[in-house]
Amino acid sequence: MLRGKARRGQGDGVLDDPLDAAQERRVRAVLALGGVPQADLPDGVQQVRLRLLERTASGREAPRDVSAWAAVVASNLAMDWHRARRRQDRIGERLAALRQMEHPSGEDTSLLSLAVAQGLDELPDAQRQVLVLRFYADLPVRGIAEELGIPEGTVKSRLHTAVRAMRARLHEDEVV
Repeated sequence: MLRGKARRGQGDGVLDDPLDAAQERRVRAVLALGGVPQADLPDGVQQVRLRLLERTASGREAPRDVSAWAAVVASNLAMDWHRARRRQDRIGERLAALRQMEHPSGEDTSLLSLAVAQGLDELPDAQRQVLVLRFYADLPVRGIAEELGIPEGTVKSRLHTAVRAMRARLHEDEVV
C-alpha cells in the first residue's frame, strides 16, 4: 500500500517511497529478466514509481497488491524497451544501407549536397517538410498525410511544387 507519512526529519509533507525495498527488488528482477540492460534498470524502477505516483495523484485508488501491479508495469516497460530498441535498430540498418549505396564522389557530391541543402532552406516550411518526409524518411504519400493530419491531395500538391522548385534551383545553379 502507499504510505502517506512524511519522511522522518522532514516537515514538508514529502511522501515516502511508494515502493518498499522488496517491491523495488522485484521490479528490478522483472526488468532484468525482461532483457533490460543493467544500466537502464534504475530508470525502469523510476518509471514504475512515477506511474504509481501518477495513478495516486489522478485520484484513482491504489492497487490492491502494489507488488503485483508494479511487476506488471515493469513487464510492460521491458516490452516497450524492446520495441524502442527494434525501432532504433531498423533505423540504423536503413541509414547504413543508404550510406552503402553508391554515390558520386569528390567535388561533385559536395557541390550537389550544398545546392540541395540551400534549396531546401529556401523552400516554405510545409513544402520542405513533405519533401524531407518523402525522399529522406522514405514515407509514402499516405504515411505523410497520416503523420501530418492533412489530405493526400495536399501532400501530392506540396510535393509537386517543392520538387519543381528544387529542380529549377538545381538547374539554375547548373548543378544538375
